[in-house]
Amino acid sequence: MALKWGIAAAGKITQDFVNAVNTLNKDDHDLVAVAARDLNRAKEFAKKFGVKKAYGSYLELAQDQDIEVVYVGTLNPQHLEVATLMLENGKHVLVEKPLCLNEKQAHKLITCAKQQNLFLMEAIWSRMFPSYQYVRKQIENGVLGDIQTVEVEFGFASLKNKDRVTKNCLGGGTVLDLGVYAIQCCQWAFKQAPKSINATGTLNDEGVDVDVLVEISYGDNKVGKIKTSALNTLSNTAKIIGTKGQITIPSFWCPTSINDIDGTEKTWPLPNAKFNFNSTNSCGLRYEADEVRKCIRANKKESENVTHNESLLIARIEDEIRKQIGVKFSEDD
Repeated sequence: MALKWGIAAAGKITQDFVNAVNTLNKDDHDLVAVAARDLNRAKEFAKKFGVKKAYGSYLELAQDQDIEVVYVGTLNPQHLEVATLMLENGKHVLVEKPLCLNEKQAHKLITCAKQQNLFLMEAIWSRMFPSYQYVRKQIENGVLGDIQTVEVEFGFASLKNKDRVTKNCLGGGTVLDLGVYAIQCCQWAFKQAPKSINATGTLNDEGVDVDVLVEISYGDNKVGKIKTSALNTLSNTAKIIGTKGQITIPSFWCPTSINDIDGTEKTWPLPNAKFNFNSTNSCGLRYEADEVRKCIRANKKESENVTHNESLLIARIEDEIRKQIGVKFSEDD
């Protein structure tokens, strides 16, 4: 039976998500409605992407009885409010990363999902890619030996002009926009909580980070090294280095290929979609949509790929990095 989707917001990420979902089997996914604060924008979105209904408020979307699950693609400060609204109206929820602005909010949202007995997942789509699943097997099979170091660089000079990254009131900064991907990559590789975190960074006039260096220690000389930037375009690659060799993941947040331990390249091409995407490899959002369907149809309340505890830990790491470099949101009080 098709999973009935509602879409909260009509921005670039939700456009890419719906465009990707439309590459999946129509018997598995049904795009029921989209909501935006501007009804005309929602109507244009619905017409373009073949969504059945359009609403001018998130409350209307939450109250639509035809919808099973809502994808929340709003700006960071609205994640808690909009996702809670959907949960309280009986909807399962997939929330764009970061789950919330801080661990306190994330805990509140997860508690709400548990009270409502509904599925909730942070949209860390990277982990659903076949490339990630392949590297996971390589790690678990001992091909890399013991993982010693994870090095991740993620930066785009073009972000210096993006309000969602540069403005404090929008929950900006590279830690929440880019760092969440780098942090999850380290956590995914090491599968344990950090022993210590050391971070330095450069802040803009808004008091949000535009350049960050982080070293996460996991004990036993295991370390995650992270660099994020909204000032410079970086290599945007992850290297997972073990005692027997390394695997390199280009475009690590949405990889369709990896360089394996023996130096060979392995690829997993994405299908073509009806429209061009706004961001790199966004057709891969189809993998997380399928993951959500599988979980909900199996009556699971969280995904094994991105558990609630994992999202809380990632939020805790984000909070600690922001604290060390001096980034504070009003929601942190």
